Formats: sequence, structure tokens, C-alpha cells
Amino acid sequence: MAPGQFTPAFVVFSRVAIGAALLIPYAAKRGVLKPAFKEFKWIALYGIIEMVGPWVFISQGETKVNSGLAALLIATVAIWATLLNGALGDKTVWHSTRLIGLAVGFVGICLVVGIESLQGKVNTVAILLLLLAAIGYSIAPALIRTKAPHLDGAAVNGLAMATTAVIYLPFAIAQWPHHHIRPNSIYSVIALGIFPTAICFVLFFKVLADIGNARASLVAYVNTGVAVLLGVIVLHEKLTTGIIVGLPLVLIGSYYASRKNAVK
Repeated sequence: MAPGQFTPAFVVFSRVAIGAALLIPYAAKRGVLKPAFKEFKWIALYGIIEMVGPWVFISQGETKVNSGLAALLIATVAIWATLLNGALGDKTVWHSTRLIGLAVGFVGICLVVGIESLQGKVNTVAILLLLLAAIGYSIAPALIRTKAPHLDGAAVNGLAMATTAVIYLPFAIAQWPHHHIRPNSIYSVIALGIFPTAICFVLFFKVLADIGNARASLVAYVNTGVAVLLGVIVLHEKLTTGIIVGLPLVLIGSYYASRKNAVK
């Protein structure tokens, strides 16, 4: 850990604690929190599969493989979601247009992160951990939509984040910062808790309700493309031919894989 920064466990605890502190009162005010408590066992399981497990697996796996390969493995969540929903009886996921779009998007991801990401020494354990994270990301939304489809996204995620915060609390205490933390690090954690944690999880549930788990999982493709693009724009990372060719393929593939007429 660099001086002036938080440890990984403390960052996870902080982001979910902030998310829970925002979403639980919001859900209570709207009168959707009480029904969620009746299905708490499913919400807790969702939190473990969606948040606790993947964040542990990713934090461990990313230390053993390069970032490009890690992004590629996490992007497979769209593929796992397709297989899972197909196994659960959703025949629309096998539509040829959708499958072609899924394949084109994945090729785009490979180009964006760089073919060189697939080269070098392979750490099998790290790869398995990252794949487990991707599988968790595909299972958790399907679980909660199957077991408790009537629940509000803010209530579900607020309680799931609170559960995750409780699980991570001992690790956060053990890694409590005893040195001066830079203001930028503090602002970053607060922003992480508000935007990509509290707000984005609620928005994802709205998308999930509208278009289903298999199509909503395509956000994994777009996330990877946007992350690489921001690296070029903000961090001045090299704009490679793979990015120039692959990013349009990611967008085109995602579009065709998520078209409504592809799932009729």
C-alpha cells in the first residue's frame, strides 16, 4: 500500500458502509424496506455471492495476473449469465443474433485489453478466482430475481451492503490506517461509495427488471471498454490498434446481443 492510501479491505468496507447508509434510509422513506426484511436470507446470500465473494476473489486474483487478463476474465460474466439463464429455461438467450453479438463483443474485449494479456506465465489459481468472481456476478442477480422479484432494488442492495460491511468490518479494523491519509484518497472513497456503489447498483436493478439478467450482464463488456478508454483519456495510456479496432466491436456486439428483437 502506498503512503497516504487506504488498504483494500478498508476501501471495500467504506464503500459498502457508505452505500448502505444512503440506501437503507432511502428505502425506508419509500416504504420498501420492511418487505425486504422478510426475505433477508436471500438478500444476505445475494450480498455474499455478488459482493463479498467476488471482491475477495478479484483482490487476490489481480495480484497474480496482469490487468488485461483480469478484465478479460471478468468480462466472461455475460457468457456465464447466458449459460445460466439458458439452463433455467430462458430459450431467448440462444437466439442467433444475440449469440453472434456476444461473440463479436468478446472478440472486441480481447482486442481492447490486448492479445499480449494472454501471453506469459499463467497462474491457474488466479484465473480460477477471477472466473469464480465472474460466475458469482452472473448467479447473484438471477438468484434475487428468482427468489424475491418483488423487492425494491434500493432495499435489496442497502441490506446486502450492510451485510457485506459487517463481514468486512474485522478486516477493516485490522487494516485501519494509522498514518496520514491524503484528502484525495478520502474523496475517492466517498465518491466510490456514492456513485458506483449506491447509485449504480440501484440503476442496475432497474435495468435487470426491464431486460433480464442475461442482457443486463452485457454491462461487463461495456465496463471494460469504458475503463480502457478512460485510461487513454485520463491517464494518457497508449492508444493501441487493438483499442481502435476492438472498442467498436464491443459496442456493436453489445448492441446486437441486447436488441429486443433478438430475444422475442
